[in-house]
Amino acid sequence: MAGKRPLSSEVTEDISLSPPTKRPKKKVACHSQKIKCTGEQPCAKCVQSGVGSDCQYQPRDRKITVSQSYIDQLLAENERLRDRPGSPARDAPAEIEHRRVEDHADPDQSRRNPIIGDQAWFQSYDPVAPPIYVGEAACTAFATRLRRFLTGNTSAAHIPRTQYMSEATLSDLSTVDVPWPTFTHATLLLKVAFHQAGRVYHMMCRKSTFEALKETYETRNFDSPVNKCKFFTLFALGEVYSIRSNSSTGQVPGVNYYAKSLALIQILPERPTITHIENLLLLSLFSYSLNRRHHAFLLIGNAMRHALVIGMNHNLGPSQVVDPVEREHRVRIWWTIYIFDRMWGSKMGIPNSILDEDIHVDMPTTISPKELHDDQFPDTDYATASIKLARIAGEAIIKIYSRKRYKETFLQRVQQLLKSLKLWVETLPEHLRLNSEESGRINPKYIISLHLSFNQIVILTTRPMLLRVLIQMSNHSPERSGNQDGVSQAALTLAEACIHAAKHSHSLIIHQWTSGSLPIFGYFNVQYLFSAAMVMLMSSLISSENATSDMEAFETAAQILRCMSGDGNLAASEFSRNLDEIKVSLEIYKSRREGNGDEEARLGITDSTLSLTAENGDNSTTFGSGLNASMRNAPGGFTTEMAFLEPTMQSFLAQSDFDLGLLNPSELSGDASSSLYFWNTPQWTE
Repeated sequence: MAGKRPLSSEVTEDISLSPPTKRPKKKVACHSQKIKCTGEQPCAKCVQSGVGSDCQYQPRDRKITVSQSYIDQLLAENERLRDRPGSPARDAPAEIEHRRVEDHADPDQSRRNPIIGDQAWFQSYDPVAPPIYVGEAACTAFATRLRRFLTGNTSAAHIPRTQYMSEATLSDLSTVDVPWPTFTHATLLLKVAFHQAGRVYHMMCRKSTFEALKETYETRNFDSPVNKCKFFTLFALGEVYSIRSNSSTGQVPGVNYYAKSLALIQILPERPTITHIENLLLLSLFSYSLNRRHHAFLLIGNAMRHALVIGMNHNLGPSQVVDPVEREHRVRIWWTIYIFDRMWGSKMGIPNSILDEDIHVDMPTTISPKELHDDQFPDTDYATASIKLARIAGEAIIKIYSRKRYKETFLQRVQQLLKSLKLWVETLPEHLRLNSEESGRINPKYIISLHLSFNQIVILTTRPMLLRVLIQMSNHSPERSGNQDGVSQAALTLAEACIHAAKHSHSLIIHQWTSGSLPIFGYFNVQYLFSAAMVMLMSSLISSENATSDMEAFETAAQILRCMSGDGNLAASEFSRNLDEIKVSLEIYKSRREGNGDEEARLGITDSTLSLTAENGDNSTTFGSGLNASMRNAPGGFTTEMAFLEPTMQSFLAQSDFDLGLLNPSELSGDASSSLYFWNTPQWTE
C-alpha cells in the first residue's frame, strides 16, 4: 500500500509502470469478476491478471504512487541515452544546437547567467602554446561583451593582455646582485608594508617579524634563503607602496627585491613550513603590482597545497601547539590563503580551490592579553568580515558564472547572494563602517578597501542583468514583446543595485585620488575603478536623466587610469586601453543609432539615450529614481548598505522562490533577433 512506501513520489496515472504487453482477451478487470478490489492504483489484482492500468473502472483523476528508485532509474536511463554517441541531443548540428540554446521555450534559460554560453572563452597568444582561459567574471571579459553590444560586431576580439612584466625580465633581474638596505631603511620599508598591506591581510606576526629583522642585522645572518626571501619581499612591498613614480628606473618599485625572492623560493620543500607559506602569500600579493595576476593565482594555489599538506584546514590541539600566538598565527595564515583563493579567483572567474565543507578550522579570535594580540595581529573583526566577504565572492563564481546546471533559476541564485551581502552589511561592526563626510573623521584606507571589495562583489553579481537590461531596451520593439516596456521590475532593481555600487566605488576612489592617498602602483583600486567606469557608461545609456553626470564619471575614471598608466602602473595601462576601445565602440553605437533616427523616434528614444519606465502593478517606476542625484559625487553621501534600503530591492529580496522563477523568463534567454549574447565560442584574432 502507499502508506507502506515512504520513499515514493506521486505522479499522474498516465505514466506506464511497465512496457506495453499484449493483453490476453480472457483476462478481465477484477470488478468485472466481482472480486474485491485491493484499492491500489492500479489494482493489484488487475496487475496480476494482466489488465494493469487498462482496468476500465480505474478512476482517471486520481493519483498513483511509484517507487522513487523506479523514477531514478528512468532518469538515469534518460541521461544515458542522451549522452550516447549518435543521439540527437549529443550530435545535433551546431546551428540547430545554437537555436535550441536561444529558444525562449527552453526551461534552462531561466537558470543560466544571461551573458555566458555553453562553451568557455579562450584566447590564443602563441601558435605553439595552449590558449589562455578567459573567465566570464573577469572585468576585461565583460568589457568585450560590452564592446560587442556597442559595435554590433559579434566577433569582436578580446583585447590581449600584454602590459605585465615578462618572465624574461624577471629572470634577468634575479641575476643582479641586490644588497640589503641599511637597518634604518629596512625598518622603514617594513613599517610601510605592515601599514599598507598588513592591516588588510595577515601574512606574518608584526612584532615577531620586526624582532627577527633586528636579529638578522645584529648577527649579520644574511644568507638564510628563507629569511632573505621573506624580508626582500617585504622590502618590495614597502617600496611599491611608498614610491609614487618609476621615472628614475623605469621599473615598478621593489621589483628587484621581488625577482630575487622568486629565485630563492623555486625549490619546493618536502616538509612545508609556515614561513615558506608566508613567503608565497607575500609574493602572490606583490605579483599584482606587476599585473601578473595568473602568477599570483598560481602562487596562492601553491600555498593552498602546502597548507593542506600540513593540515592547516584543521584545528590543532592545545598539546601540539602551546604558544597562543603561534596557534592563532596558524589559523590566520590559513584564512589569508582562503581569502586570496576566493578573491583572486573571482577576478578571473576561476573556481575555488577548496570546498567550504572541507574546512574545519576555527575563525580568528582575539588572544589574551589584548596587548599581546595587538602587537602581533590586525583587528579580529576585520579579519572575520574579510573571510565572510571572500566566501560570498567564491559563491558568486559558483552560482553566477559557472556552467553547472542548477535547480534554482538565475534570479533565485542572485537573490541568495544579495541576501548574503545584505546580511554582511547589517552585521558589520560599527568601527568597520565608513564615516560620513559630515563626521569629520577620515576613513582609514584598510576600511575603504573592505567596502570597495564589497561593492565589487555586488557589481559582479548584478552586472550581467545590467547589460541584459541595456541591450533589451536598445533592441526593444513592441512587435516582439507583449509588455510595452519589456523589462521587469526585478531586472531594473538588479541594474540599479549594480549602478549604485559602481557609483559608491567611483566616489571613494576619486576621493582617494584627490587626497593623494591612492597607491600609484596598486592593482585593486585600479580594477575597481575600471569596473565602475564600465557601469557608469551603461548607466549613461539607460537613463537620460543621469546621462551627463554618468559620462563625466566615466571620463574622470579614464583620465585617472591614463595618469596612473603614465606613472608606470601596468594594470592601469591594460585597463586604460580597454576603456579607450570602449569609447571607440561607443562612437560606433551612437552613429548606428543616429543612422536609425526614425526608429528611435518611434520608440521614444532621444539624444542617443534610452529612457525606461517599468510597470509594477498600478505603479510606474522610473529607472534610477531611487538614486539621489545630489549624493552621487560625495564620498560621504553614500552608504554601503544604501542599495539594500531601496523599496524595490527589499521587495525583490522578499519574493519567494516560486515568484522569482516566473519573472519574465524572456529576459533571461538569448534572443537571436536581439544580437544580445552570443552563445557560440568566440574566434579570437590577434
